[in-house]
Amino acid sequence: MASDSTMSNGRETVSLNGEPVVKRPRESVQESLRVPKEPQNKVTVVLGAQWGDEGKGKVVDLLAMDADIVCRCQGGNNAGHTVVVDKVEYDFHLLPSGVLNKKAVSFIGNGVVIHLPGLFEEAEKNLQKGLQGWEERLKISDRAHIVFNFHQAVDGIQEQQRQQQEGKNLGTTKKGIGPAYSSKAARNGLRVCDLVSDFKVFEDKFRVLAEHFLTMYPNLNVDIDSELQQLKEYAERLRPLVTDGVYFMHKALTGPNKKILVEGANAALLDIDFGTYPFVTSSNCTVGGVCTGLGVPPSYVGRVYGVVKAYTTRVGVGAFPTEQNNELGALLQSRGREVGVTTGRKRRCGWLDLILVRYAHMVNGFSAIALTKLDILDTLPEIKVGVAYTVDDKPLPSFPANMDVLTRVSVKYETFPGWCCGTEGVRSFEQLPSQAQNYIRFIEDFLQVPVKWIGVGKSRESMIKLF
Repeated sequence: MASDSTMSNGRETVSLNGEPVVKRPRESVQESLRVPKEPQNKVTVVLGAQWGDEGKGKVVDLLAMDADIVCRCQGGNNAGHTVVVDKVEYDFHLLPSGVLNKKAVSFIGNGVVIHLPGLFEEAEKNLQKGLQGWEERLKISDRAHIVFNFHQAVDGIQEQQRQQQEGKNLGTTKKGIGPAYSSKAARNGLRVCDLVSDFKVFEDKFRVLAEHFLTMYPNLNVDIDSELQQLKEYAERLRPLVTDGVYFMHKALTGPNKKILVEGANAALLDIDFGTYPFVTSSNCTVGGVCTGLGVPPSYVGRVYGVVKAYTTRVGVGAFPTEQNNELGALLQSRGREVGVTTGRKRRCGWLDLILVRYAHMVNGFSAIALTKLDILDTLPEIKVGVAYTVDDKPLPSFPANMDVLTRVSVKYETFPGWCCGTEGVRSFEQLPSQAQNYIRFIEDFLQVPVKWIGVGKSRESMIKLF
């Protein structure tokens, strides 16, 4: 490559292909490297602080209204967010719920596992409700792994086997998420970059992967040729959306001022490492998943908001210390319309468990909390909050890893008088009944984390902002 060099004031200007580059003296370069650089842009993160279904979609929707980029970093179409805009209810599973903002770019990161039929089906359903131009503003990481139809079939078979062997299944959504992450960990998974490259090479790898599962599960019904044909068509639709996710995030973080939002799927107590294992999902849905699922350095993680429901719910099986398997639980279930977005299963309901939320805060370091669905408690004459665990009359200092221990805990409760009046129309903290204010202040004091938002209804307008 030809170059011309000239010396000017101790600096060398080198012209490469006609473009001047100013080279500073070595000493000044080294000095500037020693001064820590504050990140230009930091990501704001929204995470579930319980077992999911806390109303993250609503908080994300609120923050996404003025975001430039909205990202998903983990999970798949096993997670569901519901967002209500102008009385229209949108359901999102793979698409970031920030896709409703026509000025924002939506990004599906490398930590997400993508079922392509599910992605396009979801887009089509929301298109009929008024979602427009999503393909123009969606980017997908080339490093994201693909969930195949046989992964979903295997998920169902595994659940059946667990049911027969132990009499208790995990309560998975059967969306193929676990088997897809298993393929990723076993290093025989296939990624988006494989699909949009040489299809013949992809086809060979796909057949090997399918045969691997057929060997393990002889009863598995896989139409390899039919799925390959479908995938070839999806590859064409997908190609314009695919980008180098690491480079995309790097440019966003180090370029001009941008508001970048990350919406977590699932929740802290469903995290593969920190959740109530084995009754968990297969990804890291705590704050570490933001770094690994998007390629974001830890120093670029800014505010982390934990979303906490004013009571506790759980879908499927697993320990649930504050569960109210009685009339109260049924009341919370019906008033809160506690039905899974993805599965349609009724959620189990119980009192707010602050030991559990404090544990989620230990792992995630919440900057502030969004307390949702306070209005569901409006009719209760008294409200309880779990504040300590004991096992065999001995206090537990922390949240236990062992699920056999968690199923045996007794919960110590703090009891509060209810407010027995409607809060749905309230739009400021001061307008809330004093009993509701005391309930919220107790939560803040116990967790030592401020409550930034309070949800008192389904619509965008039903979020009270405290600061």
